[in-house]
Amino acid sequence: MEQSDKVRIDKWLFAMRLFKTRSLAADHCNRERVLIAGHSVKPSRLIKAGDEITIAGTGFKQVFQVLKLSDRRLSPKLVPDYCKNITPQEELDKLTMIRAQKSLLRERGSGRPTKRERRDLDEFINW
Repeated sequence: MEQSDKVRIDKWLFAMRLFKTRSLAADHCNRERVLIAGHSVKPSRLIKAGDEITIAGTGFKQVFQVLKLSDRRLSPKLVPDYCKNITPQEELDKLTMIRAQKSLLRERGSGRPTKRERRDLDEFINW
């Protein structure tokens, strides 16, 4: 893993597994959803250890502190050594509430069947 004094923000966000692809990280930066010190940043912005990065989602914000720098994708076990999640508790509560609401809004019969519905279907067809 390369250690340097500064790394591009889009590379770092991807390396810390905060985004599935680097282009998604760059897209969030371009849409002004990634902030450092309250200012939106471009994907090419260089970050350093100690920076606080805010990622704005839909209805909530996550805050991370940069501990170490890496521009290569890390294994999930190593991520806590490189960044620290310092999101306030009220934002975490918003996130859990949003996730709970999404799971409640699924209409029965829409989309893919649940495991139980599939088993019932298999039992009905193969009786």
